[in-house]
Amino acid sequence: MKLNHKYLLTSIILILTFNVATFAQNIIKAPKGYSTQIGNIVSMLEDFKGRVTNSVSNLTLKETDFLLDDDANRIGAMILHLAATEKYYQVYTFENRGLNKVERAKWDIAQNLGANARKQIKDKPISYYLDIWDKVREETLRLLKTKDDHWFASKVPSNSMNNHWAWYHVMEHQANHMGQIRLIIKRSKKKNHHSNN
Repeated sequence: MKLNHKYLLTSIILILTFNVATFAQNIIKAPKGYSTQIGNIVSMLEDFKGRVTNSVSNLTLKETDFLLDDDANRIGAMILHLAATEKYYQVYTFENRGLNKVERAKWDIAQNLGANARKQIKDKPISYYLDIWDKVREETLRLLKTKDDHWFASKVPSNSMNNHWAWYHVMEHQANHMGQIRLIIKRSKKKNHHSNN
């Protein structure tokens, strides 16, 4: 009978832990140090980044470099693409400019993906790409913390979009690629399973 109580107690603790963790992930709330609207976007950006990271953090090099077909992009390249897009919107919204020559040399291939990315963005562990994205995100969070909701609502010079929409787009972009990444992971595992049988 003692064994059943231990099992029941362990089950209850696991259920409560899961429910608390699930509940905490379902709240959009401005983190401390951010204005309300900026903080809400920060909360969503961090949620998506966390989910993408959790999906890929244990991938092998083979899975990181898996190509679904000849026109597809590797998961590592997509993570770098997310970092490149975020970097672009950093300079666009905070400095009101596009990428300069040095920045383009660093980010263009990842930003545009395609054939050049398939040739050049490979043979690195997933941690390599995640570390780059982490550094870009760290700068995004630092810069957003210096702004207020008035800035967030204001238009980007020489454009019809406002800063809020620009950062909403970054978040939306992450969501789109999260779906692609999860599909590729599923297909790569399925292909590996079939090749092992």
